[in-house]
Amino acid sequence: MSARAALPMYDWPELREQVDAFYAQLRGLVPDLPETLTRVQTEAQLHALWHAPDLVLAQTCWGPLQSGLDAHVHVLAQPHYDDVPGGRGTRYRSALVMRAGQHCAAPLSDGACLPQGLAKLRPAINAPDSMSGCLALMQDMDAPNLAQGAYVTGSHRASIRAVADGRADFAAIDCRSWAYALSHEPAAATLIVTGWTALRPGLPFITSRQTPTALRTRLAKALVQLGAAPA
Repeated sequence: MSARAALPMYDWPELREQVDAFYAQLRGLVPDLPETLTRVQTEAQLHALWHAPDLVLAQTCWGPLQSGLDAHVHVLAQPHYDDVPGGRGTRYRSALVMRAGQHCAAPLSDGACLPQGLAKLRPAINAPDSMSGCLALMQDMDAPNLAQGAYVTGSHRASIRAVADGRADFAAIDCRSWAYALSHEPAAATLIVTGWTALRPGLPFITSRQTPTALRTRLAKALVQLGAAPA
């Protein structure tokens, strides 16, 4: 079959072997998936991939889904986040990171826990339509104009670096990206988690609405077999 598959949301160079191993497991259950993953390098390429009619598998964010992407894709399954601080079941939070401040553990409640004075500071955001990096903060801060004047970085990892070197004052980093950063991104060691956004649905697995129903069903079942929750 002519199709493309991608797992772009946590495809850091240090994690590529892990990402490829997961895809190999999935392809073992659904052999007619493409032999190799498509790798995207830019935000424009990512959005083009999400809208491609030959997209058989990808991850996305609920921000784009709620902004029109849902007309082009089906949600297959939801991953779990219990293995990282800030995650609970299929929901996750973003860690608010700054160069200085009082450390804040992930709340036991579902709501946000944010420090005071954020409205006076400049955020780094990975993308204006990112739920974890921008929209969650806009909602939890009641700051609809947050993206105006923000330093746009293109990725959570780049946002961490932007805060660390002073180009921005704070950033919201999804809890899995933050856990990976603590292991693989040196700039993370210079930052402090000073707050958390509220719990929200994590990054879903998707497929194009052009994917045949039988294949879509098999993919959804295979993802659940590998630990995801049904959509």
